[in-house]
Amino acid sequence: MKLLRFGQPGAEKPGALDSGGQIRDISAHIADIGYQQLDDSSLDQLRAIDLEACPVADASTRIAEPVSNVRKVVCVGLNYSDHAAESGMAIPAEPVLFMKADTSLCGPNDDVQMPKGSTKLDWEVELGIVIGKTARYVSEENALQHVAGYCVVNDVSERAFQLDGTGQWVKGKSHDSFCPFGPVLTTRDEVSNIQELDMWLDVDGERMQTGNTRTMIFSVAHIVSYISQTMTLRPGDLIPTGTPPGVGLGFNPPKYLSVGQRMDVGIQSLGEISQKVIAVKP
Repeated sequence: MKLLRFGQPGAEKPGALDSGGQIRDISAHIADIGYQQLDDSSLDQLRAIDLEACPVADASTRIAEPVSNVRKVVCVGLNYSDHAAESGMAIPAEPVLFMKADTSLCGPNDDVQMPKGSTKLDWEVELGIVIGKTARYVSEENALQHVAGYCVVNDVSERAFQLDGTGQWVKGKSHDSFCPFGPVLTTRDEVSNIQELDMWLDVDGERMQTGNTRTMIFSVAHIVSYISQTMTLRPGDLIPTGTPPGVGLGFNPPKYLSVGQRMDVGIQSLGEISQKVIAVKP
């Protein structure tokens, strides 16, 4: 099932894509799509909805974050072997973790704000994991049972904030609008092999990133299990899992974003998202 939320900020409704790709309004059956609706039993109830009997949403409506009230964003860095090589960095012995503030979350096609003082605004297409069931000390073998589904994430980064000076990753990753995700939550049963999905990112129509989840150093199952050993993962938590080569920092000379440019970001079977860069809002 492909679940989503649509509508203006503060007035979002729950929806689902029908077999023809139309958005169906399922608000008569469920109030919202949040952490309370992501366990297997709740998802089974949503699958039982007759989407053809639900109203079709206006095609021009804003697509919102597919999951409301995400409480934690735990990211994995340097998780693609070809990206590590591009960055001139050694393959990590274990997943590299950092956090993004929940205030960085936004809809999949919302504008990305260039922060005040930004000089090195960068892009990163990433596979996002959405947790469906509390995970604490779970084994790798059982890890995927705790996943509700997957989405596309653009892990927007300000490299000067992240790497220059004292080098603080959270600071470089957490500005408002730095975590657009969606366009839908694709439930895990719809993805036959999460470790075999093509990924891409274009800037103003020029292909910058091309990759596949097969080159992940640490698999989805390993990541969920690993993180659960050090913190409790709760339903609705979002885990961006790293990026393939082609980030702006990796070019020689580096390429960075400027106001007015557009990023188009996609992952096979999960959909595409798009963001325009604007000046920071006061």
